[in-house]
Amino acid sequence: MSLTLHHCQGSRSFRAVWALEEMGLPYELVSWPFPPRALAREYLAVNPLGTVPFLIDGAVRMTESAAICQYLGDRYGPTSLAVQPGEDAYGDYLNWLHQSDATLTFPLAIRLRYSFVEPPERRLAQAVEDYGKFYLGRLRWAEACLADGREYLCAGRFTMADIAIGYALQLGTFQKLGDQFPVHVASYYQRLIERPAYQRALLR
Repeated sequence: MSLTLHHCQGSRSFRAVWALEEMGLPYELVSWPFPPRALAREYLAVNPLGTVPFLIDGAVRMTESAAICQYLGDRYGPTSLAVQPGEDAYGDYLNWLHQSDATLTFPLAIRLRYSFVEPPERRLAQAVEDYGKFYLGRLRWAEACLADGREYLCAGRFTMADIAIGYALQLGTFQKLGDQFPVHVASYYQRLIERPAYQRALLR
């Protein structure tokens, strides 16, 4: 096993770092300034998309953060972090993994672009406001799920789904939306960030 992860602090690659830390897998971390496609053009020779994460595992090349979490759990398990097809919660698990990016990180990425990445003359206050509301509205599913008192999203335990959703909450907090989280989502996020592997990942 020789895992290499290309990473930017605060980016979606945090999901992969956190997953690696939770599993205790050895890996090499290569850090870049954000966004690398603009600030480190040589990175395009590594990943033509210029995005992070970029996981290298032998001949495997992966760019999607939630997929990397699923891959690590399946490829380097068995681990309680992965929900198996034979478990009742398997469908919920996959839905959370995909919802983490398609539903939650997506509006935040647009918001980040038009509040930070673009030069001042191209920033759009209306887009920042609208996509913040869009993101907060999309937390309703998680709030309804967590309202029954469960600690984690599915399968009665902490899984890769929690890592995937947890980063979407971290990014929302970074964008100063955390004080608007619904009550159960806020408590859930607090549990996540207290995990030792999360704290280790923050320092990478």
